[in-house]
Amino acid sequence: MCKGQSQGSATWTPDQQSGQPQPAGPPPSLTSQSLLRQAAETPTRGWRRFLHKASGGTVNPGLSQAEIEHRALVQRVTTPVRGSNRIAVVSLKGGIGKTTTTCCLGLTLAHHRGDRVVAVDANPDAGTLAERLTNVTDVTVRDLLAATDRIRSFTDVSAFTSLAGRLQVLASDQDPALSEAFSEEEYTTVADILARYFNIILTDSGTGLLHSAMSGTLAIADSLVVVGAPSVDGASRASKTLDWLIAHGHEELVSRSVAVISSVRPNTGDVDMGMVRAHFAARCRAVVEIPYDTHLVTGGLIDLDRVGAPARQAYLELAAHVADGFALPPLTRRPATA
Repeated sequence: MCKGQSQGSATWTPDQQSGQPQPAGPPPSLTSQSLLRQAAETPTRGWRRFLHKASGGTVNPGLSQAEIEHRALVQRVTTPVRGSNRIAVVSLKGGIGKTTTTCCLGLTLAHHRGDRVVAVDANPDAGTLAERLTNVTDVTVRDLLAATDRIRSFTDVSAFTSLAGRLQVLASDQDPALSEAFSEEEYTTVADILARYFNIILTDSGTGLLHSAMSGTLAIADSLVVVGAPSVDGASRASKTLDWLIAHGHEELVSRSVAVISSVRPNTGDVDMGMVRAHFAARCRAVVEIPYDTHLVTGGLIDLDRVGAPARQAYLELAAHVADGFALPPLTRRPATA
């Protein structure tokens, strides 16, 4: 073999001692991708799937553009997490789909990922997160706090959560007189316990930004989901949420936040959505619009299989944007201003 002759991806040259040809560059990686012939992906929906099955697999029209885009979103949703990642879902205004967003985001992440995902209700006013997901509220965050010294394993923690699909759910106190006492220190204690056993921690933070638990939520959050609505007050309140966060030292958290425009009623077309999107795109890492969905607005138990395709697609896109943040470097932590 002559000097400089190429075999595969390496250039071979004579060894000075043996005279035998040796690769001048690094050898090719021996992986399943490089060694095995890759089979063409088969369609899973529509006429393409029908044709593939009807032909006994001899005819493969390949994936449709919609399937390609769906698989790309799922791949983003499954972005690996190092340690644990805390995501806070926040809003100044109630009744615009914040808890629904937390529920559907959690269900979507848990469905597609192989690690542990938990949703925590940190609402100081008897939140409805558990009611929307499992309807199990007899064990709450207060019970977990009372047993912190006895928690030694995931089994111990799961005694205080309920399960919605693959999503673990930690309910808030349903007695408003008690839940008002849920403090920053207590939230931090709960979050630290969950971080030992869960990869992703979603916090439904309750309406408003001034209650004590919110201070703890923001202090340790890795990213934010800021929820607004396609209305004048819903959009302006979401914008004011960002203003408040920046004014209180959370500029970096805002810069990596995802804005959600949640439609809790049919769109009248009166609001200039292009302007709303442009406003939040200039301030946040991504913007996702959630369309009106008749199943979600009932306020009952959420079943993703009963959610319409447009809303399910939107929540998958939201999960992908949130998971993109898992690859970002850690936040530069600094004390927030009072």
